[in-house]
Amino acid sequence: MILKLNSSMKKILLPTDFSEQAAYALKVAASIAKHNDATIYLMHMLELPTHFLSGDTNLDVPEQLLFMKIAHERFEKTMDQDFMKDINVEITVETHKAFDGITQAIRQHEIDLVIMGSSGVSGIKEMFIGSNTEKVVRTSDAPVLVIKNAIDDFTVRNFVFASDFTNDQKLVFEQAIDFANIFNAKLHLLFVNTPSRFVTTPVAEKKMKEFIVGFKDLGAYELHVYNDDTIEHGILNFSESIEADLIGMSTHGRQGLAHFFNGSISEDLVNHALRPVITFKI
Repeated sequence: MILKLNSSMKKILLPTDFSEQAAYALKVAASIAKHNDATIYLMHMLELPTHFLSGDTNLDVPEQLLFMKIAHERFEKTMDQDFMKDINVEITVETHKAFDGITQAIRQHEIDLVIMGSSGVSGIKEMFIGSNTEKVVRTSDAPVLVIKNAIDDFTVRNFVFASDFTNDQKLVFEQAIDFANIFNAKLHLLFVNTPSRFVTTPVAEKKMKEFIVGFKDLGAYELHVYNDDTIEHGILNFSESIEADLIGMSTHGRQGLAHFFNGSISEDLVNHALRPVITFKI
């Protein structure tokens, strides 16, 4: 299936650590870029010892050059794959900390879409992912598409958009409509009922119907009210029930104490959903 992005989405950032998950994300990025004449900014954050980042460039220069050489050799192998042929790629190796480098690249190159690989893990390993993919999901001004597994043909037929359908979600919903139209996908608007935030089905459906009034280019869609013990579980369980190809939702970009007390459903989904997740910052 040929994927057509809107004209403003021509710059794709793909941070890579050359892991299996990063390779999955790159294949999706290549598929999108190839059919839309988009450029992939392929970036590796070189994890140097702390003293390399202290500002003293005279320290252990031969060792630093070795790290750079290894990184470029890995890029050569990456670019030699069949699915990377005929794609416009800008390659960079940065020595920033991973999150800082990604944030800077998004702004510097005016990135339209970030695609990242991630593992579906929990516990101690989740702390490591939290320092990379989760932070990008939380703060990126560009949409972030997170890929967990190998996907040979990135086709989206059923796209779940989970929301509370308040007014501050309308700009995000416009972006979700654009993504649904890229793939000619059916958009499943999902309101999750929980014991602590319960409304009747008629009230929830009325809220959703009022929310979508005035949106143009809204193709095939369905409204769903789903009951579960938590919002996250509701999104995951509903998405499984319809075999969704993509889950989309907003992120508030909360940081510090606000993020600690409020938590982030989008970040939890990035960690726990096996399906692709795309987030849009409010």
